[in-house]
Amino acid sequence: MKQSKNPLIPRKYLVTFILVTSLFALWGFANDITNPMVAAFQTVMELSAAKASMVQFAFYGGYATMALPAALFIRKYSYKSGIMLGLALYAIGAFLFIPAAAYQQFTFFCLSLYILTFGLAFLETTANPFILSLGDKGTATRRLNLSQAFNPMGSLCGMGVASLIVLPKLFSDRRDEAGQILFLGLSEAEKAEIRLHDLAVIRDPYVAIGLVVLIMLIVIGLTQMPQTKCEEQSAKGDSHNVRQTLKNLWHNTVYREGVVTQMFYVAAQIMTWTFIIQYANHLGINKATAQMYNIAAMSLFLCSRFISTFLMRYVNSRKLLAIFGCWAAVCSAGTVLIVGMPGLYCLVGISFFMSLMFPTIYGIALENVDSRDATLGAAFLVMAIVGGALLPPLQGIIIDQQTLYGHPAVNVSFVLPLLCFLVIITYGYRSYKR
Repeated sequence: MKQSKNPLIPRKYLVTFILVTSLFALWGFANDITNPMVAAFQTVMELSAAKASMVQFAFYGGYATMALPAALFIRKYSYKSGIMLGLALYAIGAFLFIPAAAYQQFTFFCLSLYILTFGLAFLETTANPFILSLGDKGTATRRLNLSQAFNPMGSLCGMGVASLIVLPKLFSDRRDEAGQILFLGLSEAEKAEIRLHDLAVIRDPYVAIGLVVLIMLIVIGLTQMPQTKCEEQSAKGDSHNVRQTLKNLWHNTVYREGVVTQMFYVAAQIMTWTFIIQYANHLGINKATAQMYNIAAMSLFLCSRFISTFLMRYVNSRKLLAIFGCWAAVCSAGTVLIVGMPGLYCLVGISFFMSLMFPTIYGIALENVDSRDATLGAAFLVMAIVGGALLPPLQGIIIDQQTLYGHPAVNVSFVLPLLCFLVIITYGYRSYKR
């Protein structure tokens, strides 16, 4: 495909681009401070891996619930209105961690995350197509990859807070010289006191990010944003009705397959990052140290985002997607088959090859979608994030088996991400051939 020679970001859209791109970091923080919380809740609330993974079910279930209403809201009003409502819901969900910690109810924490991700669904449904529209269509996928590069920056901040502030302060994760968790052998009264302390530690970063989100809400509210082609058509009454849009999207094969592929990608990403701690725990590494491997994975992910954005100037994005998918599958196979630290290194390495997948699948799927259908099209791609809610509990169930066919169950569980990457390879190859 011949690359466009138009500027990646036209000067008139630069301020809007910077502000909207900052939102990618905000939801990156929420995503990746939440992943290690699965392991934290598992210990402090004395849950199975399967039940603790309900954190992810609540978190990514919010996307599935709210993405379509968000799209309909944006069609009626504007991208800016969608962003502001998303930020408001994000802040409300974050502040609900205060009563959740006070009541010490796991279900309350899940509800808080569920509402928080209502806000994230609004932000993602809005920000991704908004970035695509801020310039030439030929540079849209590269532009989205550039914006998405700031998502792992927020993710690294979230992981850093989890690793350096939250996990080391959890009394429930203290171990004896043999590596056994001391918390499990305490009396109920002692456990209750530790639980009160640890849940407060988990609560505080969510409250802090809620305050940051409120500041962003004010800044966005005071900033004038350009009207996109999609919004102009909506204002003139030139948008397709919902039924016509759904029909158009269904008959667009690249788009339809893109939604399915996005679901498998998000599932692979969440499984890879959520259960890296359990993988390391199986090797005798404590949670705080194990989270450092998550940070290493995210650092690779961030570096690869910029590398892949550069490579797209010379290599077709569909072909690059298939190539990166192949290498991610190879690393996944190593994670499954190799027991010990080399298997952990393979698990960390997967992140390098996942980096371009979300924005590239997104851009390919929407590339030939009519601008009048783009908002609803974006909504279904965001709803595909529900893959992050569906497969992690299944992986948790596998991990709870401890051993399968004489092999550590935590290793075997990474067969699920491997299967997801095979779907991604197929989509990249099929769309490239078209």
